[in-house]
Amino acid sequence: MYVPWVPPVLYAAVLTAGLYAGAAGLGDTRPVALIAGLALLVAVDLVERRGRGSRVLLFAVRVALYLLVVAADGSGVAKALFVLVPVIAYFSFGRVASIASAVACLAALVVANAVSTPRWWTDLERVTDLLMVGLGLLLAITMAAMAVEERRLRVRLEAGNDRLRAYAAEVAELSTVAERNRLARDIHDGLGHHLTESAILIEQASAFRSSDPAAADRALVEAHRAVRQALDDVRQSVRALHPEAFRLSTAVAGLGGGPVSIDVSGDEDGHPLPVLTAVYRAAQEGVTNARRHAGAERITVRLAFEPSAVTLVVADDGCGFVPDRSGFGLTGMRERIAEVGGNVDVDSRPGAGTRLTVSVPA
Repeated sequence: MYVPWVPPVLYAAVLTAGLYAGAAGLGDTRPVALIAGLALLVAVDLVERRGRGSRVLLFAVRVALYLLVVAADGSGVAKALFVLVPVIAYFSFGRVASIASAVACLAALVVANAVSTPRWWTDLERVTDLLMVGLGLLLAITMAAMAVEERRLRVRLEAGNDRLRAYAAEVAELSTVAERNRLARDIHDGLGHHLTESAILIEQASAFRSSDPAAADRALVEAHRAVRQALDDVRQSVRALHPEAFRLSTAVAGLGGGPVSIDVSGDEDGHPLPVLTAVYRAAQEGVTNARRHAGAERITVRLAFEPSAVTLVVADDGCGFVPDRSGFGLTGMRERIAEVGGNVDVDSRPGAGTRLTVSVPA
Protein backbone atom coordinates (compact mmCIF):
# COMPACT_ATOMS: atom_id res chain seq x y z
CA MET A 1 0.00 0.00 0.00
CA TYR A 2 0.96 3.70 0.02
CA VAL A 3 3.14 5.17 2.78
CA PRO A 4 1.18 4.33 5.96
CA TRP A 5 1.80 7.61 7.79
CA VAL A 6 0.34 9.85 5.04
CA PRO A 7 -3.41 9.25 5.74
CA PRO A 8 -3.15 9.84 9.52
CA VAL A 9 -1.31 13.13 8.91
CA LEU A 10 -4.04 14.26 6.50
CA TYR A 11 -6.75 13.17 8.93
CA ALA A 12 -5.13 15.17 11.73
CA ALA A 13 -4.84 18.24 9.50
CA VAL A 14 -8.48 17.98 8.43
CA LEU A 15 -9.64 17.54 12.04
CA THR A 16 -7.60 20.49 13.28
CA ALA A 17 -8.71 22.80 10.47
CA GLY A 18 -12.36 21.78 10.74
CA LEU A 19 -12.58 22.22 14.51
CA TYR A 20 -10.75 25.54 14.33
CA ALA A 21 -13.07 26.81 11.58
CA GLY A 22 -16.11 25.82 13.64
CA ALA A 23 -14.81 27.35 16.87
CA ALA A 24 -13.77 30.60 15.18
CA GLY A 25 -17.02 30.89 13.28
CA LEU A 26 -15.20 30.71 9.94
CA GLY A 27 -17.20 27.78 8.60
CA ASP A 28 -20.10 25.44 9.22
CA THR A 29 -18.31 22.49 10.82
CA ARG A 30 -20.26 19.57 12.30
CA PRO A 31 -17.82 18.21 14.88
CA VAL A 32 -19.57 14.90 15.63
CA ALA A 33 -19.88 13.89 12.00
CA LEU A 34 -16.32 15.07 11.28
CA ILE A 35 -14.77 13.11 14.15
CA ALA A 36 -16.88 10.01 13.44
CA GLY A 37 -15.97 10.03 9.75
CA LEU A 38 -12.24 10.37 10.44
CA ALA A 39 -12.36 7.63 13.09
CA LEU A 40 -14.06 5.28 10.64
CA LEU A 41 -11.38 6.08 8.03
CA VAL A 42 -8.69 5.06 10.51
CA ALA A 43 -10.56 1.80 11.12
CA VAL A 44 -10.83 1.11 7.37
CA ASP A 45 -7.08 1.71 6.98
CA LEU A 46 -6.34 -0.79 9.76
CA VAL A 47 -8.63 -3.41 8.22
CA GLU A 48 -6.99 -2.98 4.81
CA ARG A 49 -3.47 -3.09 6.27
CA ARG A 50 -4.23 -6.45 7.86
CA GLY A 51 -5.34 -7.82 4.49
CA ARG A 52 -8.96 -8.32 5.45
CA GLY A 53 -12.11 -7.46 3.54
CA SER A 54 -12.91 -6.99 -0.13
CA ARG A 55 -10.78 -4.41 -1.91
CA VAL A 56 -13.79 -3.11 -3.86
CA LEU A 57 -15.90 -2.80 -0.71
CA LEU A 58 -13.15 -1.07 1.25
CA PHE A 59 -12.54 1.35 -1.61
CA ALA A 60 -16.23 2.22 -1.85
CA VAL A 61 -16.54 2.69 1.93
CA ARG A 62 -13.47 4.92 1.97
CA VAL A 63 -14.82 7.18 -0.82
CA ALA A 64 -18.18 7.44 0.97
CA LEU A 65 -16.42 8.45 4.19
CA TYR A 66 -14.40 11.07 2.30
CA LEU A 67 -17.69 12.58 1.10
CA LEU A 68 -19.03 12.54 4.66
CA VAL A 69 -15.93 14.26 6.06
CA VAL A 70 -15.95 16.90 3.29
CA ALA A 71 -19.61 17.65 4.04
CA ALA A 72 -18.90 17.94 7.78
CA ASP A 73 -15.77 20.11 7.41
CA GLY A 74 -16.33 23.87 7.40
CA SER A 75 -12.74 24.75 6.49
CA GLY A 76 -12.58 23.12 3.06
CA VAL A 77 -9.31 21.36 3.88
CA ALA A 78 -11.02 17.95 3.72
CA LYS A 79 -11.08 18.21 -0.08
CA ALA A 80 -7.41 17.21 0.05
CA LEU A 81 -8.55 13.71 1.03
CA PHE A 82 -9.65 13.11 -2.56
CA VAL A 83 -5.96 13.12 -3.54
CA LEU A 84 -5.76 9.74 -1.81
CA VAL A 85 -8.43 8.22 -4.06
CA PRO A 86 -6.25 7.59 -7.16
CA VAL A 87 -3.38 6.42 -4.95
CA ILE A 88 -5.54 3.79 -3.28
CA ALA A 89 -7.03 2.82 -6.65
CA TYR A 90 -3.55 2.39 -8.16
CA PHE A 91 -2.41 0.03 -5.41
CA SER A 92 -5.69 -1.87 -5.36
CA PHE A 93 -6.71 -2.08 -9.02
CA GLY A 94 -3.93 -0.69 -11.23
CA ARG A 95 -3.11 2.32 -13.39
CA VAL A 96 -6.31 2.47 -15.44
CA ALA A 97 -8.52 2.43 -12.36
CA SER A 98 -6.36 5.13 -10.77
CA ILE A 99 -6.73 7.47 -13.74
CA ALA A 100 -10.46 6.78 -13.94
CA SER A 101 -10.92 7.57 -10.25
CA ALA A 102 -8.99 10.84 -10.65
CA VAL A 103 -11.20 11.87 -13.57
CA ALA A 104 -14.26 10.95 -11.50
CA CYS A 105 -13.06 13.14 -8.62
CA LEU A 106 -12.58 16.12 -10.93
CA ALA A 107 -15.98 15.52 -12.52
CA ALA A 108 -17.61 15.37 -9.08
CA LEU A 109 -16.05 18.71 -8.12
CA VAL A 110 -17.26 20.29 -11.34
CA VAL A 111 -20.79 19.00 -10.73
CA ALA A 112 -20.71 20.21 -7.12
CA ASN A 113 -19.61 23.68 -8.22
CA ALA A 114 -22.26 23.77 -10.93
CA VAL A 115 -25.01 22.84 -8.48
CA SER A 116 -23.93 25.20 -5.72
CA THR A 117 -22.78 28.21 -7.73
CA PRO A 118 -24.20 29.40 -11.06
CA ARG A 119 -21.51 30.52 -13.48
CA TRP A 120 -18.89 29.13 -11.09
CA TRP A 121 -16.24 29.25 -13.80
CA THR A 122 -16.19 33.03 -13.44
CA ASP A 123 -15.15 32.66 -9.80
CA LEU A 124 -11.33 32.75 -9.79
CA GLU A 125 -11.10 31.10 -6.38
CA ARG A 126 -13.18 28.09 -7.43
CA VAL A 127 -11.32 27.68 -10.70
CA THR A 128 -8.01 27.88 -8.86
CA ASP A 129 -9.19 25.27 -6.35
CA LEU A 130 -10.18 22.96 -9.19
CA LEU A 131 -6.81 23.37 -10.89
CA MET A 132 -4.95 22.72 -7.64
CA VAL A 133 -6.98 19.56 -7.04
CA GLY A 134 -6.25 18.44 -10.59
CA LEU A 135 -2.52 18.97 -10.13
CA GLY A 136 -2.67 17.15 -6.80
CA LEU A 137 -4.42 14.18 -8.39
CA LEU A 138 -1.84 14.07 -11.20
CA LEU A 139 0.99 14.19 -8.68
CA ALA A 140 -0.68 11.46 -6.63
CA ILE A 141 -0.96 9.16 -9.67
CA THR A 142 2.70 9.77 -10.52
CA MET A 143 3.86 9.01 -6.99
CA ALA A 144 1.70 5.89 -6.84
CA ALA A 145 3.18 4.66 -10.13
CA MET A 146 6.70 5.23 -8.81
CA ALA A 147 5.89 3.42 -5.57
CA VAL A 148 4.42 0.43 -7.42
CA GLU A 149 7.44 0.24 -9.72
CA GLU A 150 9.80 0.51 -6.75
CA ARG A 151 7.95 -2.33 -5.02
CA ARG A 152 8.11 -4.44 -8.19
CA LEU A 153 11.84 -3.82 -8.52
CA ARG A 154 12.35 -4.69 -4.85
CA VAL A 155 10.54 -7.99 -5.34
CA ARG A 156 12.70 -8.75 -8.39
CA LEU A 157 15.82 -7.79 -6.45
CA GLU A 158 14.88 -10.06 -3.56
CA ALA A 159 14.19 -12.90 -6.01
CA GLY A 160 17.55 -12.24 -7.67
CA ASN A 161 19.28 -12.28 -4.28
CA ASP A 162 17.59 -15.58 -3.46
CA ARG A 163 18.84 -17.04 -6.75
CA LEU A 164 22.33 -15.72 -6.08
CA ARG A 165 22.33 -17.31 -2.63
CA ALA A 166 21.19 -20.59 -4.16
CA TYR A 167 23.90 -20.37 -6.82
CA ALA A 168 26.51 -19.55 -4.17
CA ALA A 169 25.48 -22.59 -2.14
CA GLU A 170 25.66 -24.75 -5.27
CA VAL A 171 29.10 -23.39 -6.16
CA ALA A 172 30.30 -24.01 -2.61
CA GLU A 173 29.05 -27.59 -2.79
CA LEU A 174 30.68 -28.14 -6.17
CA SER A 175 33.91 -26.59 -4.88
CA THR A 176 33.87 -28.98 -1.95
CA VAL A 177 33.43 -31.95 -4.29
CA ALA A 178 36.17 -30.65 -6.58
CA GLU A 179 38.54 -30.18 -3.64
CA ARG A 180 37.74 -33.69 -2.41
CA ASN A 181 38.53 -35.11 -5.86
CA ARG A 182 41.73 -33.10 -6.02
CA LEU A 183 42.87 -34.43 -2.66
CA ALA A 184 42.08 -37.98 -3.79
CA ARG A 185 44.23 -37.49 -6.87
CA ASP A 186 47.05 -35.95 -4.85
CA ILE A 187 47.05 -38.83 -2.40
CA HIS A 188 47.04 -41.38 -5.20
CA ASP A 189 49.54 -39.61 -7.42
CA GLY A 190 51.99 -38.78 -4.66
CA LEU A 191 51.92 -40.39 -1.26
CA GLY A 192 49.91 -43.42 -2.34
CA HIS A 193 52.51 -44.55 -4.85
CA HIS A 194 55.53 -44.11 -2.64
CA LEU A 195 54.01 -45.49 0.55
CA THR A 196 52.75 -48.57 -1.30
CA GLU A 197 56.18 -49.07 -2.81
CA SER A 198 57.82 -48.65 0.60
CA ALA A 199 55.49 -51.22 2.17
CA ILE A 200 56.24 -53.77 -0.57
CA LEU A 201 60.00 -53.24 -0.29
CA ILE A 202 59.94 -53.57 3.49
CA GLU A 203 57.99 -56.82 3.14
CA GLN A 204 60.62 -58.05 0.68
CA ALA A 205 63.40 -57.13 3.09
CA SER A 206 61.67 -59.06 5.85
CA ALA A 207 61.17 -62.08 3.58
CA PHE A 208 64.81 -62.18 2.39
CA ARG A 209 66.44 -61.18 5.66
CA SER A 210 67.54 -64.74 6.44
CA SER A 211 67.89 -66.31 3.00
CA ASP A 212 69.40 -63.38 1.07
CA PRO A 213 70.69 -60.54 3.30
CA ALA A 214 72.06 -58.64 0.28
CA ALA A 215 68.64 -58.58 -1.40
CA ALA A 216 67.08 -57.51 1.89
CA ASP A 217 69.57 -54.63 2.15
CA ARG A 218 68.81 -53.54 -1.40
CA ALA A 219 65.10 -53.61 -0.64
CA LEU A 220 65.62 -51.47 2.45
CA VAL A 221 67.69 -48.98 0.44
CA GLU A 222 64.91 -48.75 -2.14
CA ALA A 223 62.31 -48.42 0.61
CA HIS A 224 64.34 -45.61 2.12
CA ARG A 225 64.45 -43.92 -1.30
CA ALA A 226 60.67 -44.27 -1.68
CA VAL A 227 60.08 -42.73 1.74
CA ARG A 228 62.37 -39.81 0.86
CA GLN A 229 60.45 -39.35 -2.36
CA ALA A 230 57.18 -39.34 -0.42
CA LEU A 231 58.57 -36.62 1.83
CA ASP A 232 59.69 -34.66 -1.22
CA ASP A 233 56.18 -34.95 -2.63
CA VAL A 234 54.73 -33.57 0.58
CA ARG A 235 57.14 -30.63 0.41
CA GLN A 236 56.24 -30.00 -3.22
CA SER A 237 52.54 -30.05 -2.34
CA VAL A 238 53.14 -27.50 0.40
CA ARG A 239 55.16 -25.32 -1.97
CA ALA A 240 52.36 -25.54 -4.52
CA LEU A 241 50.13 -23.76 -2.01
CA HIS A 242 52.49 -20.78 -2.22
CA PRO A 243 52.90 -19.52 -5.79
CA GLU A 244 56.11 -17.67 -5.00
CA ALA A 245 57.76 -20.87 -3.72
CA PHE A 246 56.72 -23.40 -6.38
CA ARG A 247 58.83 -23.78 -9.54
CA LEU A 248 57.77 -26.49 -11.97
CA SER A 249 61.21 -26.78 -13.53
CA THR A 250 62.77 -27.35 -10.11
CA ALA A 251 60.08 -29.84 -9.09
CA VAL A 252 60.46 -31.84 -12.32
CA ALA A 253 64.24 -31.82 -11.95
CA GLY A 254 63.72 -33.52 -8.59
CA LEU A 255 62.21 -36.50 -10.41
CA GLY A 256 65.54 -37.23 -12.13
CA GLY A 257 68.17 -39.69 -11.11
CA GLY A 258 68.98 -43.28 -12.04
CA PRO A 259 67.35 -44.14 -15.36
CA VAL A 260 65.47 -40.82 -15.51
CA SER A 261 66.87 -37.96 -17.60
CA ILE A 262 65.32 -34.50 -17.50
CA ASP A 263 65.25 -31.88 -20.25
CA VAL A 264 63.62 -28.51 -19.53
CA SER A 265 63.39 -25.66 -22.04
CA GLY A 266 61.72 -22.26 -22.03
CA ASP A 267 60.61 -19.92 -19.25
CA GLU A 268 57.80 -20.92 -16.92
CA ASP A 269 57.17 -17.37 -15.69
CA GLY A 270 53.73 -16.15 -16.68
CA HIS A 271 52.07 -19.55 -16.74
CA PRO A 272 49.27 -19.98 -14.16
CA LEU A 273 50.00 -21.93 -10.99
CA PRO A 274 47.11 -24.41 -11.51
CA VAL A 275 48.62 -25.34 -14.90
CA LEU A 276 52.09 -25.80 -13.42
CA THR A 277 50.88 -27.98 -10.54
CA ALA A 278 48.72 -30.10 -12.88
CA VAL A 279 51.67 -30.68 -15.23
CA TYR A 280 53.91 -31.57 -12.29
CA ARG A 281 51.44 -34.18 -11.06
CA ALA A 282 51.31 -35.64 -14.57
CA ALA A 283 55.11 -35.82 -14.71
CA GLN A 284 55.20 -37.42 -11.28
CA GLU A 285 52.60 -40.00 -12.29
CA GLY A 286 54.37 -40.77 -15.57
CA VAL A 287 57.79 -41.27 -13.97
CA THR A 288 56.38 -43.34 -11.10
CA ASN A 289 54.50 -45.64 -13.49
CA ALA A 290 57.60 -46.08 -15.67
CA ARG A 291 59.76 -46.90 -12.64
CA ARG A 292 57.32 -49.27 -11.02
CA HIS A 293 55.47 -51.03 -13.81
CA ALA A 294 57.37 -50.67 -17.09
CA GLY A 295 60.71 -52.22 -16.13
CA ALA A 296 62.31 -49.44 -18.17
CA GLU A 297 66.05 -49.00 -18.49
CA ARG A 298 65.69 -45.46 -19.73
CA ILE A 299 63.08 -42.81 -18.90
CA THR A 300 63.13 -39.42 -20.58
CA VAL A 301 61.22 -36.40 -19.33
CA ARG A 302 60.99 -33.37 -21.62
CA LEU A 303 59.30 -30.23 -20.39
CA ALA A 304 58.86 -27.29 -22.77
CA PHE A 305 57.52 -23.87 -21.83
CA GLU A 306 56.29 -22.02 -24.88
CA PRO A 307 54.27 -18.80 -25.20
CA SER A 308 51.31 -20.78 -26.52
CA ALA A 309 51.45 -23.93 -24.37
CA VAL A 310 53.19 -26.03 -21.76
CA THR A 311 54.14 -29.45 -23.10
CA LEU A 312 55.32 -32.48 -21.15
CA VAL A 313 56.57 -35.72 -22.67
CA VAL A 314 57.46 -38.76 -20.55
CA ALA A 315 58.87 -41.63 -22.63
CA ASP A 316 60.30 -44.99 -21.56
CA ASP A 317 61.61 -48.15 -23.21
CA GLY A 318 59.71 -50.46 -20.89
CA CYS A 319 57.21 -53.23 -21.43
CA GLY A 320 54.34 -50.98 -22.51
CA PHE A 321 50.65 -51.66 -21.99
CA VAL A 322 47.24 -51.36 -23.61
CA PRO A 323 46.18 -47.71 -23.06
CA ASP A 324 42.49 -48.62 -22.80
CA ARG A 325 43.25 -50.50 -19.61
CA SER A 326 43.94 -47.50 -17.44
CA GLY A 327 43.60 -47.33 -13.69
CA PHE A 328 42.68 -44.51 -11.39
CA GLY A 329 46.08 -42.87 -11.81
CA LEU A 330 45.71 -42.22 -15.53
CA THR A 331 42.04 -41.28 -15.09
CA GLY A 332 42.94 -38.81 -12.37
CA MET A 333 45.67 -37.37 -14.57
CA ARG A 334 43.23 -36.81 -17.43
CA GLU A 335 40.73 -35.15 -15.09
CA ARG A 336 43.38 -32.88 -13.59
CA ILE A 337 44.72 -31.77 -16.98
CA ALA A 338 41.20 -31.31 -18.37
CA GLU A 339 40.41 -28.94 -15.51
CA VAL A 340 43.10 -26.55 -16.76
CA GLY A 341 42.03 -26.90 -20.40
CA GLY A 342 44.66 -29.40 -21.52
CA ASN A 343 44.69 -32.91 -22.89
CA VAL A 344 46.57 -36.16 -22.31
CA ASP A 345 47.71 -38.57 -25.01
CA VAL A 346 49.13 -42.03 -24.24
CA ASP A 347 50.94 -43.93 -26.99
CA SER A 348 51.85 -47.44 -25.90
CA ARG A 349 51.59 -51.08 -26.83
CA PRO A 350 52.94 -54.23 -25.19
CA GLY A 351 56.69 -54.59 -25.69
CA ALA A 352 57.16 -51.17 -27.32
CA GLY A 353 57.45 -48.77 -24.40
CA THR A 354 55.21 -45.87 -23.51
CA ARG A 355 55.04 -42.22 -24.54
CA LEU A 356 52.91 -39.90 -22.41
CA THR A 357 52.23 -36.44 -23.86
CA VAL A 358 50.55 -33.68 -21.90
CA SER A 359 49.75 -30.33 -23.50
CA VAL A 360 48.08 -27.35 -21.85
CA PRO A 361 47.40 -24.21 -23.92
CA ALA A 362 48.59 -20.94 -22.41
